[in-house]
Amino acid sequence: MLSGHTDVVPVDGQDWDTDPFKVHEANGRLFGRGVADMKGFIAVGLSLVPEFMRMKRKRPVHFALSFDEEIGCAGAPYMIEELRARGVKLDGCVVGEPSGMKVVVAHKGINMFRCRVHGKATHSSLTDRGCNAIEHAASLICKIREIAESHKRQGPYDQAYDVPYTTLSTNQIQGGIAVNTIPELCEFTYEFRNLPGMNADALQEQIEAYIRQDLVPAMQAEHAAANIEVSSSSRAPGLSAEETAEITRLVRALTDDQETRKVAYGTEAGLFQSLGVPTVICGPGHIEQAHKANEFIDIEQLEECERFLRKMVATL
Repeated sequence: MLSGHTDVVPVDGQDWDTDPFKVHEANGRLFGRGVADMKGFIAVGLSLVPEFMRMKRKRPVHFALSFDEEIGCAGAPYMIEELRARGVKLDGCVVGEPSGMKVVVAHKGINMFRCRVHGKATHSSLTDRGCNAIEHAASLICKIREIAESHKRQGPYDQAYDVPYTTLSTNQIQGGIAVNTIPELCEFTYEFRNLPGMNADALQEQIEAYIRQDLVPAMQAEHAAANIEVSSSSRAPGLSAEETAEITRLVRALTDDQETRKVAYGTEAGLFQSLGVPTVICGPGHIEQAHKANEFIDIEQLEECERFLRKMVATL
């Protein structure tokens, strides 16, 4: 199975030299939103379909093209459930995320949450009659930061990763209606990216235990109806490919790449692995070019991808 996501991130606020939604070729590169992440892989694969159809193959080739990957792998689970319901048996999967056509055998899990802190509004001169949602949200954000720092200091570590420990971060926040009003509501999002093998539920429970045992009682001492809601916006497991799996050995052989690479960014590969499908990552382009203005991919990378896919399907 050849896997790719069809969605892209926005271009809002980015200063592009060309129309981001029209491919522009210059100096041996293609420029445009998504060319590296990861429409180059999809385009190369689909362009080869007529050739694949003419090949005498003993096994089929599947394309798994998803939506909403960029907001936390929200689309692929529907496809996973459909594959499970149909009883489709897959020997292996290549996820074509940009890896410079090198083999990536592991990535972290991604877990995204939205938090709503409910306090009580009042005039800011009467602080003892309100419950400041922003300030209590800040306490929780500091706790998340404290947990993040403990993982940075104490591990566990896997030095094969570019960031070799589990990370946590708060990435969006909003709250308050006026400078002289105690805020009744504060909302923020946080995420953590856990090393494969680390229990993501246990890490989230550490955060929620602090909410239950420390933060909510302190808030309700100020206002009985004060509360904190936490909801999961998206979660995707990490990938840890088996080196002995047929697909891993095949992709390594075809790329002549035996190096162990593990990455901090998330992909849909862990979802396919959770279905029991041996999965690796190998695709054209580089993640450093993704999500920014003037995103590009070297045409040479697409040509290398074409040669790789042609040889891989020929082995079937």
